[in-house]
Amino acid sequence: MNAMPTAAAASLHATATGDGFAALDACHQQTLMLLDELSDLVARVEQGNIDAATRERAGVIAKFFSTTAREHHEDEERHVFPPLVATANPEVIQAVLRLQQDHGWLEEDWFELAPHVQAVAGGYNWYDIDMLREGVAVFSALYHDHIELEESFIYPEAQARMPVGERREMGREMAARHRAERAARRTR
Repeated sequence: MNAMPTAAAASLHATATGDGFAALDACHQQTLMLLDELSDLVARVEQGNIDAATRERAGVIAKFFSTTAREHHEDEERHVFPPLVATANPEVIQAVLRLQQDHGWLEEDWFELAPHVQAVAGGYNWYDIDMLREGVAVFSALYHDHIELEESFIYPEAQARMPVGERREMGREMAARHRAERAARRTR
């Protein structure tokens, strides 16, 4: 299976470059990679090829969409969307509202998929392959459209409106919050 950058690496990159958008972009790349792996996982499950490596990758996928993806959406909700909603541009506002709605749908879709992916990760056979196949197709399509809108329209709009100092502060805040969240998860 593919090697991937970690959320910690994305946070370090944001700190090193001084721009929170670098971390957001890195997370998008990681998300796209894991969506491909999620589709591959479904194919392996359908073929009955559930070995230790497949279970391990299922665990990585489940953890990513349960933690890092949520943190990423929170970063956008905190830093990227608010200044754009305050603009007078109805096209920008409409796109942000759609992306916020997408975050809700993506969360809902993941709540339905997570138990099945976690079952594969745990070596259990109580997953529903039909639900996995159909759910992953919907989840993946929505994520691809969502990322495309952010990268082609919303991020450039936000970057144009956000001074360099604010972008650096955004990167520092995101990196610090992610470190604190990881530390809190380790102590649970």
